[in-house]
Amino acid sequence: MFQQLKNIDTAFKHIKLFSYLLITACLGISCYAIYKSYQSSTDFKNHIYILANGKALEAFAADTKTNTPVEARDHIKVFHEDFFNLSPDDKQIQATVTKALYLADASAKTQYDNLKESGFYSNLITGNISQQVSIDSISLDINQYPFFFKCYATEKLMRTSSTVNRSLITQGYLRNVPRSDNNPHGFLIEQWEIVQNQDINTQNTKP
Repeated sequence: MFQQLKNIDTAFKHIKLFSYLLITACLGISCYAIYKSYQSSTDFKNHIYILANGKALEAFAADTKTNTPVEARDHIKVFHEDFFNLSPDDKQIQATVTKALYLADASAKTQYDNLKESGFYSNLITGNISQQVSIDSISLDINQYPFFFKCYATEKLMRTSSTVNRSLITQGYLRNVPRSDNNPHGFLIEQWEIVQNQDINTQNTKP
């Protein structure tokens, strides 16, 4: 009789332990399933599908703060390339400078007006001179707002007989503005000024 009761008590303990283990396992599986479902939902939201030429292209959404330094530097780079890459053609100069002026405030227009009044653009045209700018580096401080930047670049003024290399340093501030077709990065350059623009050397291209 006592042996049977002891066996029943032992069996009950085993069943109780098994039940606890089963409940714990079920809870663990449920929590894992909920976590994976949430993770999958988040990943799905971060996937963007773009339809282009009848094909679905996959893209990924990202926090804009993560891309701020990259987009800011590209905005500065595009502005300087549009402002300083010039051909001896009045229409080309007007077109590229106009694109640049969409990316900056009145300070850039002031620089353009000063260059125009000094005869810089007319000298390019009459002298058949092409100008190209190469961005060396961009220093950007995103710990303050508006973001302060300093751009270091090299200019080449190419004539038929020679090429003049110039050191170009500019600085200014960036603030956020709504994105548009003319300003896809959503930044505006403010208080822009040319700190340095001086000749480095001249290379003769003709013997």
